[in-house]
Amino acid sequence: MTDENNLPLKIQKEAWLENLMDQYGDRLTKLAYSYLKDWGRSQEVVQDVFLTCYQQYDIYEEINSYKAWIYRITINRCKDVLKSSWAKRVVLNNQLFQYMQTKEPAPDLASLQREGDEELANSVLSLPIKYRETIHLHYYEDLSIPEMEALLKINQNTLKTRLRRGRKLLGETIKRGDVYEG
Repeated sequence: MTDENNLPLKIQKEAWLENLMDQYGDRLTKLAYSYLKDWGRSQEVVQDVFLTCYQQYDIYEEINSYKAWIYRITINRCKDVLKSSWAKRVVLNNQLFQYMQTKEPAPDLASLQREGDEELANSVLSLPIKYRETIHLHYYEDLSIPEMEALLKINQNTLKTRLRRGRKLLGETIKRGDVYEG
């Protein structure tokens, strides 16, 4: 192929990626944050997700649901980060970051506050990951149980149980006031 033949494909590929970024960028960052609880790291994960999308442009016609595909990539990247040594050093032992926090709300928290109640958002973030992911996908991303089943590769009954238990834990967390503080 000559450069002339590549130019239209490159422009088409970049337009496709730009459309994905516009459509899913904020939602993916919030999804990543629900796993990582670190806004900067969440943005890095989403950038990596979009790089993966760009690299896999040649299969875009084979993708049935872009939303499920891109959410799956994001969730997998977040789980990889949580398994990494970075997560063990920073997320689990973030004493240094507690001293560096400002009084200004983080951009992620400000965004969640606009969408709903601050206490509820903090309570969701305090849930164990398996409940947090189902609550986030169902209530914040408006995914149905069958969509979540396809995305997470988890049985519908398991998802329903996690939603029920997650709601119960959420209610208990709000009553006790045990919320995530950033």
